[in-house]
Amino acid sequence: MTLQKLTKFGLAVLILGVIPMIAGAEVGTHTDIVVAKDGSGDYTTITEAVDALSMYPYQRTVIYIKNGVYNEKLRINQNYITLRGESRDSTIIRYSQLRSDWQENKDYIGPGVINIHGDDIVLENLTIENSQPQMGEHAFTIYGDGNRIITNNCNIISKGGDTLALWNYKRGMYYHANSYIEGGVDFVCPRGWAFIGDSEFYEVRNTAAIWHAGNFDPNQKLVIKNSSFDGAEEFELGRHHYSAQFYLINCQFPEVMKDKPIYRVTYEDPSRNNPYYQGDRKYYYNCTKPGEEYSWYQNNLHEAPGDLSPSDITAEWTFDGKWNPESEQPVEVIGYEIDGKNLILEFSDLVTVRGEPAFENSSGQKFSIKMQRFNDINKLTFTTNSDISERVLTGKMRLIDGDIIASRAYVNIRSLRDMFQIID
Repeated sequence: MTLQKLTKFGLAVLILGVIPMIAGAEVGTHTDIVVAKDGSGDYTTITEAVDALSMYPYQRTVIYIKNGVYNEKLRINQNYITLRGESRDSTIIRYSQLRSDWQENKDYIGPGVINIHGDDIVLENLTIENSQPQMGEHAFTIYGDGNRIITNNCNIISKGGDTLALWNYKRGMYYHANSYIEGGVDFVCPRGWAFIGDSEFYEVRNTAAIWHAGNFDPNQKLVIKNSSFDGAEEFELGRHHYSAQFYLINCQFPEVMKDKPIYRVTYEDPSRNNPYYQGDRKYYYNCTKPGEEYSWYQNNLHEAPGDLSPSDITAEWTFDGKWNPESEQPVEVIGYEIDGKNLILEFSDLVTVRGEPAFENSSGQKFSIKMQRFNDINKLTFTTNSDISERVLTGKMRLIDGDIIASRAYVNIRSLRDMFQIID
């Protein structure tokens, strides 16, 4: 990091301490692949670990990255990948990449430090930095068009614009929590749906910090909750070029922020202006700053559609009920099919097998996972030593080995309960 970054971020850590995980969140302990620069893991680079995966890993793969500075940029095409650092401040993925340099000399990896083109990717307990020194150009740290992407307990840093640029404008859903995000103009710039909670934003220039594009679906929105902003003298809070929707709930603004509302960018040449069918949609609740308060961020949540209260503004609400990344609900059995000695269980989510799951009924009859190729599906086959009847499936089942977890991206590990039911 530069001295400026160390000074700013170090001060924040000194004052605030380590930002806590959200209630109920846990850092998982399961690991599939270990990356260590000193050779003590399976690979010495993250690129090698990602490239070693199949094109379609249907089950979640956890890549654990030991402390160190990894000078590489990554492309993730696969789904269900977790990159988990040993420690947020000492596991560092760093690369210098200007967007303009990449456009002049394109490579397959992409214009960002981490380029995400798979779905259900989780980045946690990491520092990710685009170390190029210029402030006036675009310099992606995280870029891509995947869906259901989580960053949790991360530092995401650039001195350029578009630091955090996830751009699946049709269906993209992005969740960011407990993180420090730094950059220049539009340094948080999602397209689609995004929820950001319990995080810090730092704008290095006197330009707009946040940006949103929600022109494909009128429900697309950027929600920022329980977060704080800081930055250069007279920096602007935000802007947009397309139809957009902003919700800022319980946010703290600094005294240096410019007295300028989030604004729409327009040009004298009308052919350059994007359609604006939805009109202004910027909603605030309990946002404050020291010194002079500005009238434009005063409470107006009551003007939003749906007669909303602040407690309604959750991640699940942000994503219109299509995804709840904060869910703590266990995976459940929702259906079954009997085929002789085989039992096909249907689960409430796409599932990943860990170990060799087995369960037994109240009589001690054992059902073992049938080892076969696992697919991107919510069904698993178990087998036992005799033909199965519904009678042996009633009552409580006890998981005695292995684990079954949800494959999609969640902050919490959503496992099958140790005790579960197939038939009431």
